[in-house]
Amino acid sequence: MIQKTVPVPVPSKKTEQPKECFLIQAKEPKKDAIKTRKRRKKKITDILAKSEPKPGLPEDLQKLMKDYYSSSRSVIELEELNLPDSCFLQANDLTHSLSSYLKEICPKWMKLRKNYTEKKSLLMLIICSSAIRALELIRSMTAFRGDSKVMKLFAKHIKVQEQVKLLEKRVVHLGVGTPGRIKELIKQDGLHLNPLKFLVFDWNWRDQKLRRMMDIPEIRKEVFELLEMGVLDLCKSGSLKLGLF
Repeated sequence: MIQKTVPVPVPSKKTEQPKECFLIQAKEPKKDAIKTRKRRKKKITDILAKSEPKPGLPEDLQKLMKDYYSSSRSVIELEELNLPDSCFLQANDLTHSLSSYLKEICPKWMKLRKNYTEKKSLLMLIICSSAIRALELIRSMTAFRGDSKVMKLFAKHIKVQEQVKLLEKRVVHLGVGTPGRIKELIKQDGLHLNPLKFLVFDWNWRDQKLRRMMDIPEIRKEVFELLEMGVLDLCKSGSLKLGLF
C-alpha cells in the first residue's frame, strides 16, 4: 500500500506582531515658567526714566488745580481759581541753578531786602517737598541770598512754637520749607502772607522715585490748601508773583 506524503508547509517569514501605541502625555509647563512669560507691568518710574524732562509751565499748575477741585466745586467756583498770566514769573527752562533763576526773576533783590523791616513775615518763600530738599536749596542759593536772613520752615527736628518765636523776634527775608509746616505757621498766626512778594515752587526737581513735588498726593493737597489761605487773593491783587523753578 502506497502512502501519500503530505507536503510540509514551508514556514513563512515571521509575521510582525502589531506594535502597541502609547500616548505620551504632554508635560504641563511649570507655574514659574508661566509667571516669567507674563509681561511685566511698567512702573511710573520706568516711564519717567525714559522720558525727557519738560519744564513746568503756569498752565500745568492751573490744570492740576482744576483737576483736584473738579469733583467738589461748581463750574463758577472752578473759574474763580483761574489766575491771570500776569501772576506768574518766568518759569525755569531747566538751564538755571536756583541762584541764577532767583536773580533773573528778582534782579532788585538787594534793594528790596535792605528796605524790608517786617516781622512775622517774608519777602520770598520757596516751597519744596521735604526737609532734606529744603536744606539742599538753602545751600544752593548762596550766590543769590548774600547776607539775607534765611529761615528753615519744615517740621523735622524743629517745633512750630520755636519757629513762631523766631519770626516774632527778627526780620526774615527768605523762607524755605514744606507746605504742611507753612500752613501750620499761618494758622497759628506766626506767619503773615500780606508782605510776601515772591512765592517759588520747587517744581521740576525729582526725588529718587522720579516724582516731582506735585506728583506726591499729600504734598499736592497741602499746596492747594495753602494757595486758598490767601495766596490766590494776593496773586489776583497783583502784590504777589508765582515762580516755577
